[in-house]
Amino acid sequence: MTTSDADPTPDIPPDDAPAGSEFAEGSSAVGLGTAKGSPADDKRRIPFWVEFPILLIVALGVAILIKTFLFQAFYIPSSSMEDTLNINDRVLVNKITYRIGDIAHGDVIVFDDPRGGFEESAESVVDSAFRNVFESIGLATPRSEFIKRVIGIPGDTVEGRDGHVYVNGKRLVEPYLKDPTYFIPPFGPVDVPQGQLFVMGDNRAASQDSRYFGTIPVDDVVGKAFVIIWPPAHWGGL
Repeated sequence: MTTSDADPTPDIPPDDAPAGSEFAEGSSAVGLGTAKGSPADDKRRIPFWVEFPILLIVALGVAILIKTFLFQAFYIPSSSMEDTLNINDRVLVNKITYRIGDIAHGDVIVFDDPRGGFEESAESVVDSAFRNVFESIGLATPRSEFIKRVIGIPGDTVEGRDGHVYVNGKRLVEPYLKDPTYFIPPFGPVDVPQGQLFVMGDNRAASQDSRYFGTIPVDDVVGKAFVIIWPPAHWGGL
């Protein structure tokens, strides 16, 4: 008895294929879900009046987190840092720089008010949150922070004599001063303790700084001001 190879016969759906079988007409992976724009889809949409407060709360939270841990815009309220920083300028302060590096001579820093700072008044959670947001983008003046330049770091001896500032016996070259001819009244010598900084404003004739309130704790430093962000005419690094 011999056998022969038969031609393969394609699967042809029988006329009586039951609905739901692999041959059922119109069966497809597409269309198994609810069609977009259907009434069921509309019911799942969050109304705008519910969505908006949620988005606002998220935005407030993000702004507060950024201000607390990363960056903060700082408004310049006085002339103590002219001409480096003018009244109404806004600078961006990096709050993580000194977590990975050291404070250096000449850095422009923001720090807590060494005179005791601002006593917080009773205010609602909402008012406090909005103040944090406005401060973070430079639309409100921080109530308890100063901005000055680092002149002496721990271990330095700072002295004012002959109308100039000396650090460790060497006269500082200070091209950033508002008025280089201003005669600085004598002070010091001041030995900067460990964990402290000696700071001064660039406008020496109009600056309350370490000559008046002494050295400041390194732990009170908020961050390093590194760029002017407003107004556009003053854009630039520090």
